[in-house]
Amino acid sequence: MIPLNPREIRRTLKKLGIDVKELGDVVSVVIETKDSRITIEDPQVVVFVSGGQKVYQVIGSNEKVVSKEASTTGSEAFNEDDIRFVMEQGGVDRLEAINALREAGGDIAKALLIIESRKPK
Repeated sequence: MIPLNPREIRRTLKKLGIDVKELGDVVSVVIETKDSRITIEDPQVVVFVSGGQKVYQVIGSNEKVVSKEASTTGSEAFNEDDIRFVMEQGGVDRLEAINALREAGGDIAKALLIIESRKPK
């Protein structure tokens, strides 16, 4: 098999009417299904644009799968204001805030420290 040069591949795709762009500085990609949530950390994301449609290619191996059933169970144990506060201060969504609070035993300060420790440096 002949090795292909990425520049040549882009040129060939351009001739076919397909524009290729790599998204830089992507921190994570979240895929939500009916039953679970998949978070891919530090992925490489390439966008193919053709005919007004976009196709996203996500390449990454650092993934975390969380069952929605497991993540929603027990959220009643936390005060809604606490959840909102952790979401706002931690810059995370509801599911991540609840998981951090659960891991911290309901301690807001610990939950925020947990969230901060998970962010890429």
